[in-house]
Amino acid sequence: MELIFLGTSAGVPTRTRNMTSILLNLQQPTHAAMWLFDCGEGTQHQFLKTEHHPGKLDKIFITHLHGDHLFGLPGLLCSRSMQGNPAALTIYGPKGIREFVEMALRLSGSWTDYPLAIEEVSPGLLFDDGRYRVLAYPLNHPVECYGYRIEEHDKPGTLNAAALVADGIRPGPLFQQLKQGLTVTLPDGRLIDGSRYLGPATPGLKLAIFGDTAPCPQAFELARGVDVMVHETTLEDAMAEKANGRGHSSTRQTAALAREAGARRLIITHVSSRYDREGCRRLLAECREVFTDCELAEDFSVFSLA
Repeated sequence: MELIFLGTSAGVPTRTRNMTSILLNLQQPTHAAMWLFDCGEGTQHQFLKTEHHPGKLDKIFITHLHGDHLFGLPGLLCSRSMQGNPAALTIYGPKGIREFVEMALRLSGSWTDYPLAIEEVSPGLLFDDGRYRVLAYPLNHPVECYGYRIEEHDKPGTLNAAALVADGIRPGPLFQQLKQGLTVTLPDGRLIDGSRYLGPATPGLKLAIFGDTAPCPQAFELARGVDVMVHETTLEDAMAEKANGRGHSSTRQTAALAREAGARRLIITHVSSRYDREGCRRLLAECREVFTDCELAEDFSVFSLA
């Protein structure tokens, strides 16, 4: 997996930072699969500056309905349709996301030529497709807002083919079933439990992508034990009270959450437009005083999650 940050600014764009949007490239070996988290104004323009294409998106997750996380969605949906991509797309978001999308398409005389599903979320499990499970956690913001926890299922261990051959089992189609840990019946009637021939499973990655939020108890559960935590740092520590009053977090509050929740890695984003490049470095330094393994996302930053 990898994360590509298409926009990292809070509230309004700057000369170097576009509005919030994060692309998760799942890098599936058998098919293209990309998920988008939030879609601020200009997101489709940001795509043009990368090697990725909106036609490969199959899911879009909206954290909340503030414009800096949402206003790029109608344009992206329409452009995706004009490009002739027939692949289905599902949008997840808080109550109101369906009305927003349907009204924008209707009033502009637009439509999509691909199957479009819109799911209004509530706290808890959104889906489990056998590869990933995604859960939504409510956060503390002036409007209904969610963070999304993505959990990759553990990957089966390596099949010990040599042990199977030693037990008189010849290589063939049965090996694929045994690799999945299934029990198979051989032509001679023997039952073979595939799990006995598998090495240790590889733990799946866990990722938490936050919407805007002031500190809250649910944030701990969302971030608990994740490999990567993506969280806003709208303002510096000295402005924590102002940040919290508007439903945002400061640098030290974000870093403290990562430390207390046992996250392995923190990526900070959603930086106020008041900060220039030097200001952003100061925000990063404040976070690292509390949580060392912290990185600052800039527009078009790419982070490998492997």
